[in-house]
Amino acid sequence: MQRKDLIRTVLVALFTALIIAGTFIRIPLPPVPITLQTLFVLLSGMLLPLPLSLFSVLLYLVLGAIGLPVFSSGGGLAALTGPTAGFLFGWIPAVIVCGLMGMKRFDNRKLQIAYLILTGLLANVALYTPGLSWLGISRHLTLSRTLAAGLIPFIPGDAVKVIVAALVSTELREKVDFLLKNED
Repeated sequence: MQRKDLIRTVLVALFTALIIAGTFIRIPLPPVPITLQTLFVLLSGMLLPLPLSLFSVLLYLVLGAIGLPVFSSGGGLAALTGPTAGFLFGWIPAVIVCGLMGMKRFDNRKLQIAYLILTGLLANVALYTPGLSWLGISRHLTLSRTLAAGLIPFIPGDAVKVIVAALVSTELREKVDFLLKNED
């Protein structure tokens, strides 16, 4: 394996492992628990090139689909049809938003952080669209009950996750860029 492939493989494995670890740092709320997974999805999208961040999320979903207990509800295909399935699949468009927007660089640190916060907010919209839609459909909830169960309790924590992801990625992106540029 070439050094380039090894670095990319390690980064994908690292962010997949962080998403998995985020599953176990949670506050259990029915039907959708609060976890740190979204923080690591955002960081993946903000720090890695889009193919690598997307592969990290897809690998996580595949590991859960084959039965490894990496989802907040365990593992297996049943979790991919339960009330949180829309949020799990919502990480795909979320990481794409981060990957497409997050690669833009600004020389001004405050402007960079503000841009990444905007990126994280838009990624959350991309995440919540399928997440809330599926939650409402799967649980036969009205719009107000869907928002009460799947959005309102998460707003403060998601705001903090977006800010943390923007700050951490601003600090780490030069290091990750250096690793990826010096792969040969």
